[in-house]
Amino acid sequence: MAGLNTLRTKFGVALSIIIGGALLAFVLSLKTEMGFSNNDPTVGVVNGDKIHYSEYLAMYDKMKSQFQGEAYSEEQAVRLQNGTWQSIIAQHLYLPDFSRLGIEVNNDERTAMIRGDRKSNVFSSLFTNAKTGQYDKESAYAFLQQVSSSQQAQLLWEFFSEQAVLDRAINKYMDLAKIGTYVSKLEVDNALATDEYAYTGRYVSRRYSSVPDSVITVTDADKKAYYNEHKQTYKQTPYREISYVEFPIDATQEDKDQLEASARKIAEGLFAAEDVRAYARDNRNVEIAQVFVPSSKLTTDEASAIAADKVYGPALVNNEWKAMRTIAQRRVPQTMKLQNLVLSYTDEKLADSLLLAAKGGADFTEMVKNYSKAQNAEDGGMLEEVTYASLNLEFADALQNVKKNQVVKVVYGNVIQLMKVLELGKVEKHYQVATMSVPVEASQATKRNVHTVASAFAVAAKGSLKNFQDAAKDKALSTRKANVDNGARFIRGIDGNTIELIRWIGDAKVGDVSDIINIDGTYYVAVLTSIVKDEYKSIAEVDAQLRTAVLHDKKYEEIVKTFKGATLEEIAGTFSGKVEEFKDAKYSAYYIPGIGIEPRAIGAMAKAEKGQVIVPIKGNTGVFAIVVDEVKAPEEAKTAEAEKVKLESQARDMAASRVIYSAQQMAEIEDNTAKYF
Repeated sequence: MAGLNTLRTKFGVALSIIIGGALLAFVLSLKTEMGFSNNDPTVGVVNGDKIHYSEYLAMYDKMKSQFQGEAYSEEQAVRLQNGTWQSIIAQHLYLPDFSRLGIEVNNDERTAMIRGDRKSNVFSSLFTNAKTGQYDKESAYAFLQQVSSSQQAQLLWEFFSEQAVLDRAINKYMDLAKIGTYVSKLEVDNALATDEYAYTGRYVSRRYSSVPDSVITVTDADKKAYYNEHKQTYKQTPYREISYVEFPIDATQEDKDQLEASARKIAEGLFAAEDVRAYARDNRNVEIAQVFVPSSKLTTDEASAIAADKVYGPALVNNEWKAMRTIAQRRVPQTMKLQNLVLSYTDEKLADSLLLAAKGGADFTEMVKNYSKAQNAEDGGMLEEVTYASLNLEFADALQNVKKNQVVKVVYGNVIQLMKVLELGKVEKHYQVATMSVPVEASQATKRNVHTVASAFAVAAKGSLKNFQDAAKDKALSTRKANVDNGARFIRGIDGNTIELIRWIGDAKVGDVSDIINIDGTYYVAVLTSIVKDEYKSIAEVDAQLRTAVLHDKKYEEIVKTFKGATLEEIAGTFSGKVEEFKDAKYSAYYIPGIGIEPRAIGAMAKAEKGQVIVPIKGNTGVFAIVVDEVKAPEEAKTAEAEKVKLESQARDMAASRVIYSAQQMAEIEDNTAKYF
């Protein structure tokens, strides 16, 4: 039977797939009932709908509740935040569109998804048989039986059902996009003519760099005209620009000397302690492993030291003082193939009776099927191969001296397990160790000193951007810049959790200087230098790019005048160039040796007749003339029908993958949730 914790664990995997891949982690039914009165700030906008803090919080809490009691990483927390925002977008953007298009998921479809008659990405990720890899409807039915008696199970089922319904609706939406795709005969013919053909021939080139910039005049009007013609190239996400100074908190030599002395003293105590567990309880730098580690997983130095003296260190490894002492050692199999029978802790007498029967030769598989309460009972309690190093101490103790076909009893938590050993792997020495770890880090005195320096700078920098720049110059501090897109949760160039700095940026005005912000052991002081709301970069911002583009265009016009002649040799002679060779260039390639990354040149090769001079070709780095002397066909010729099937499949996949993204790109979406979450 699918347990709640099992489903939560599985859903953690499903959530990363759903949110990261197809934007499926949307919660549909939750309504805003938080009652913030008139003090409910707007955290975003979706197509004109203001998204209030209360709505986002309710959605976030509902998604987070699926992980209640489960530890999750910072990365998973960010995924939850992004998934919540996608849920909001689903309610305010996709659902209205689906309704207008007549897309719905009826009760028959919902039932079919549960039965497995119609595939559901959500249900499949939750109720898949680990052994067969197939959807297990019986497992889904078993969980449904818990819904009537458990409110927690009911809430989970409602959540999963909503996910599955939206998954189905989005797939219908994607199917509409797929139906609209079409591959023409021209596309098929082009694919057949170019796909994997290899071209060998000769070329002449004259690079733009051969014409001095000084002989070309580029006016503001030229740059403006180019900008207007290629404006989509300069589209941007609204962002805020900051300038900042870092104050790393590094250990001084005095700190390092004191830490080394402290580490050596702790290690001496660890090596000398008669009661290692008591020593570990009294020393936060010492930890006792709850599993046995095989010698093959230790470093060479650790393994040789422990084997000889049962101690290792102290040694400085990756900026951390380490020492290790053996508590226990065993020669045990590296791996085991097991079969288990699981009972409640209240079934002690039954467990003993079954153990006795198993030792007497009773069919263990039949006992598992008749008595085990585990989800794998129908499979005879078969477990995947386990390593001894993965066993906690209760299981490690019970299985340390087992032989093949032996059955042992293990009481752990609220269950009793009878475990039969089916196979044993290669024997290797394993150790239980106590480990000392003393990181080399700055002392409190050093941290205070750095904080004092950062504070002095922050005070001097307050008031304006000029004050910030003057203070940095006076104190010989390097400044860095960063652009922070609206809705971003990370700042490129700054390692660690930058959410506090991002929230300050979101509330700051141009010229505001931050207080000291600690990001993973480094102090930062920042100034907001500009707020950019424009949809496109300004001409001034891309002036250098525009100048280069216009220069290339004008140089092309000048170079083309020199490309005269009927043959490559004649063309090369007009500007003292030379004819060079290319070999085995392919249409699918990005780079051609000697020519470079020149897609127009590759395209020209694919369309050229043998011996034909193709000129002029306007490339990225210069102007080319090309002659194809040989075309090598692929070893396996492709048919038009097969190529059409491939292209249609690619077109459908592309349409499906882009339709959701495109819908968001066309919508007016403003995400300011990072200021609050």
